Amino acid sequence: MTGGTPVLPVVVEGDGGPPAERLHADREALRAALRQRGALLLRGFDVRGPDGFADAVRALSGEPLPYTERSSPRSVVKGHVYTSTDYPPGEEIFLHNENSYQASWPLTLYFHCVRPPLTQGATPLADTRRVLAAVDDDVREEFTRRGWTVVRNYGDLVGLPWQEAFGSDDRAHVERYCRERDIAAQWLPGGGLRTSAVRAAVHRHPVTGEPVWFNHATVFHATTLPKSVRLGLLEMLGEENLPSQTYYGDGAPIPDDVLDHLRACYRGASTRFDYRADDILVIDNMLVAHGREPFTGPRRISVAMAEPHTGDRPA
Repeated sequence: MTGGTPVLPVVVEGDGGPPAERLHADREALRAALRQRGALLLRGFDVRGPDGFADAVRALSGEPLPYTERSSPRSVVKGHVYTSTDYPPGEEIFLHNENSYQASWPLTLYFHCVRPPLTQGATPLADTRRVLAAVDDDVREEFTRRGWTVVRNYGDLVGLPWQEAFGSDDRAHVERYCRERDIAAQWLPGGGLRTSAVRAAVHRHPVTGEPVWFNHATVFHATTLPKSVRLGLLEMLGEENLPSQTYYGDGAPIPDDVLDHLRACYRGASTRFDYRADDILVIDNMLVAHGREPFTGPRRISVAMAEPHTGDRPA
């Protein structure tokens, strides 16, 4: 699994019909391929909008999940089908695993290309088994022993308001949600909220049993932002008030050279493809990290999540 060129995803060619029919017919074989290779690309199907997309999710994974404890702005397309992250087209979104900062996360993700971009705009993929194998032994052991901490600030100035992130304007509800998921919550003057949580950095896949590098320690760290953005946020807010920042599990800072190394591990394991209209990309969220290239043109990608999984608590 550590050598050679990444070959994700497995391409499943359609015959112009709705994808749900093919997914129903070949469900077990496709699920086995997904858990082995980490990603499927359904191409040549007539998806028929958000309803057909949701039907495809149900055929392979069951009901789509709501997007909770949000970390990025999204809009509802229909039901539990959402837009991809609403960030400016000129910005890269670094490779990450959806909701790996949470106590529970979706095991399977779906991306529907409603309209491809003119240039770039791919969803790059990186096999987290390859990422883990590329991480230096000392770095891997340090994270395995200490875990990692995520600190998030919610407010109106930068980042998401806590009401949007948690889907409620009831402080008691948010406090209960955090308590049940080992999240420390602190209300700030002016109505803001700061949370922190200690999570494991390396997990075992619940189906394959393989160890995977599964965390937000790199993507949530300020050094992964473009330099001009990072310096501007630090000058305006200070580190303690950044929308998100990561540390070792004991709260100590993660050295810059470690983060440079981790970013190189992700990029070294990554692969890409160009979207075509009505492509559906299916990924195993623990086996594969995903990101977003900058792009030009009217790129429109819908997303859905399925198959909730609760991870082991850090030691």
